[in-house]
Amino acid sequence: MTTEESILNKIQILITNHFQTPEMAFNFFDKDNDQKLTKAEIVKLLKDAEISGFIRGIVSSKLIEGYDNNGDDLIDWEEFKTAISKIKKSDS
Repeated sequence: MTTEESILNKIQILITNHFQTPEMAFNFFDKDNDQKLTKAEIVKLLKDAEISGFIRGIVSSKLIEGYDNNGDDLIDWEEFKTAISKIKKSDS
């Protein structure tokens, strides 16, 4: 399992075990309710997913880089759904 797969797997476990839907997880981590996840909000998600503190900043930057389609340095709901669908595909 690659590091990326391991991280995505931990995020999936967090969402599955603590939230009824991915949208509920998104809304929980969207602390300012602007329908976008900031880097700090993503870091909190990664912390709750038990991603090592040493790599959280790097991983949050890579997640934004990989899934931020509109270039605003944030992850909106549509971008979050794309990331979640990748998690589900890698699970198959």
